[in-house]
Amino acid sequence: MSYAIFKAAGQQFRAEVGRTMHVPLLDVEEGTDVTFDEVLLTNDGDKISAGQPTVKGASVVAEVVRHGKDKKVIVFKFKKRKNYRRKTGHRQQFTEIKIKDLKLG
Repeated sequence: MSYAIFKAAGQQFRAEVGRTMHVPLLDVEEGTDVTFDEVLLTNDGDKISAGQPTVKGASVVAEVVRHGKDKKVIVFKFKKRKNYRRKTGHRQQFTEIKIKDLKLG
């Protein structure tokens, strides 16, 4: 099974054909294709290629499925005996993509 490790928005992800994953929010419309050129490592089943820092000629092509928000994360700050309490929440935005093709270079 071939896969590639690529970089998007400062984070690294493992891509396999047909896999659906969440990446940080991209400024791309739903239904369009997006290409990630920063491929750090590729594996075609028997040969592994590691880039320095990226693999030349390698890319990951994905389709944008939808945009959304993750589950809420509660942030609670507290100081004992000082009557200090702060409760806030955060929902990280994401883009759901489906991997269509791997070009291993």
